[in-house]
Amino acid sequence: MLAQQALTVNGAIGGRLVLGIGPSHKPVVEGMWGISFDKPVRHVREYLEILGPLLRDKSVRFAGEALTTRTDLEIDGPAPKIMVAALGPQLLRVTGRLADGTILWMTGPTTIAEHTVPTISEAAAEAGRPDPEIVAGFPVCVTDGSGSATGAARQRAAEEFLIYGTLPSYRAMLDREGYGGPEDLAIIGGAAEVGERIAAMAERGVTTFAASEFGSRDQRTTTRELLVSML
Repeated sequence: MLAQQALTVNGAIGGRLVLGIGPSHKPVVEGMWGISFDKPVRHVREYLEILGPLLRDKSVRFAGEALTTRTDLEIDGPAPKIMVAALGPQLLRVTGRLADGTILWMTGPTTIAEHTVPTISEAAAEAGRPDPEIVAGFPVCVTDGSGSATGAARQRAAEEFLIYGTLPSYRAMLDREGYGGPEDLAIIGGAAEVGERIAAMAERGVTTFAASEFGSRDQRTTTRELLVSML
């Protein structure tokens, strides 16, 4: 079903779709949906081994441990890129072999440079695939640069993004970076400082920066203006 939807949308919008998937989290999968979260890396790997051929070749014959699909699609059109929310080493290696890149969240710049990029890139190279794309998401708030404004924005980040510090996969990334919580990851400060920190992400291996704007209405407007100016 997802392959058909993705191909339909990609055809309708001129081949601009980037399809993102991920394993989600145990509290969501088991607590909200009532289905098993057993071996999530295996689940994503088998899902990709089905989804990729369906998108590219419109046909798949796959029998795995958890998932099986034998079907053909009658939809023409180019396959969209597949991005995976891969954070840990096992899922990064699966993503490097079977997808086009990863979409990160709650992952700091040092972790990206020393863990994410080397792990996924090595797997992609071994599989004969191009260099993977690294999409890094960060909370961003441009303030007036004063200490009081920065402190208030940090407190707001701690409150608004609190949940992410409690989910195991994100908590592991924050711990790897040495961060106490999402407020330590957030990019906060005056426009010049924020711009410099975002620009420096390219040196860490980030190919696309994905800002999650937060703050007051005026701060979000100022943040958006800075981001647009950096395009």
